[in-house]
Amino acid sequence: MSGIIGKKIGMTSIYDENGRNIACTLLEAGPCIVTQVRNEETDGYKAVQLSFEERKEKNTPNALIGHFKKAATTPKKHVVEFRDFRMEFEGGVKIGQEIKLEDVFIVGDYLDAIGISKGKGFQGVVKRHGFGGVGQATHGQHNRLRAPGSIGGASYPARVFKGLRMAGQTGNRRAKVVNLRVLQIIPEKNLLVVSGSVPGAINSTIILEK
Repeated sequence: MSGIIGKKIGMTSIYDENGRNIACTLLEAGPCIVTQVRNEETDGYKAVQLSFEERKEKNTPNALIGHFKKAATTPKKHVVEFRDFRMEFEGGVKIGQEIKLEDVFIVGDYLDAIGISKGKGFQGVVKRHGFGGVGQATHGQHNRLRAPGSIGGASYPARVFKGLRMAGQTGNRRAKVVNLRVLQIIPEKNLLVVSGSVPGAINSTIILEK
């Protein structure tokens, strides 16, 4: 699986050849540095480790400083492994090599975007799970429109089952959106335009998989 690490810039819209307005997300992807190459002989699987975005050396643990020095690069903020990197790179990927956006994606490709969704705090069941509420406001139901209703039985099972959908902390979790189409690539600025929305806030780190 090929991929690259990027950063969410924001959302915009463009027009296609038929004049339709398409909502899209602008991403800054790469360039990434190969900091480790794993193989089946020593590690039991094939993978390429990429690093992205500069990091101050004073804020980097000594072990990581040595790791980046082996790749002859400066410390980076984000390190991600991509299993079974694309066939064209097999045997050709070396430690310290720079992987650019255009090396991985072309216009028309479909990709998966992984990020940390926006945190929304503690929310009720209507916003968190899309419940419809208890129902009408008549028949003595005061302040119950957005209530969760009954959560379990009585003497049996005499408990609440694990995993029951209830109120709680919403968002701020790893989320994956699949099959986003690459609409435009601007290689000189490392910019990628994909259709639809991508999880995360502006300037958050996004992992792009092909």
